[in-house]
Amino acid sequence: MTSEILSQLRAHQAVMSLIEKELVEKVAALVDMMADALGSGKKVLVMGNGGSAADAQHLAAEIVGRFKMERRALPAVALTTDSSILTALGNDYGFESIFRRQVEALASPGDVVIGISTSGTSGNVHSALTLAAGMGCRTAGLLGRDGGTIRDIVDIDLTIPSDDTPRIQEGHITLIHIVCDLVERRLFS
Repeated sequence: MTSEILSQLRAHQAVMSLIEKELVEKVAALVDMMADALGSGKKVLVMGNGGSAADAQHLAAEIVGRFKMERRALPAVALTTDSSILTALGNDYGFESIFRRQVEALASPGDVVIGISTSGTSGNVHSALTLAAGMGCRTAGLLGRDGGTIRDIVDIDLTIPSDDTPRIQEGHITLIHIVCDLVERRLFS
């Protein structure tokens, strides 16, 4: 069992090394995008399915609450949290529309809309990001594998180059923490 644990830790470290080599500039660009929007009174909308839905909620919570600093609240909404909206939209319009309809209702030009998808191919995330871009929002994707179809439609893609979903999710939460920390420091230091 010890060797299996060490193997997983090494796989985690390999993904962190890839992030360091390939994504630092894109992370900085996302920090700039979010800080500029939030500093101008715009909001962040974020979405994902399954574990990525939990990551979306985590990101929104850090923006609305705080990451490390005592500060004023900032506007961020996870589009994954209202079971009545999600089930009504899923029932009436289909699962592919659960995020798109919320973007249509809540997004304004200049807002930042972030999709999280370990495959990069989540249809409901793709659809919502496409609409958001058409509405004048800035878009970003926290993705995995090769970035899938979402990589090509967002302003900034943070694609974890791995086929191992747990390692992709670990990369995403690391990036979320870095982005929240740096956005907060940029706006309040």
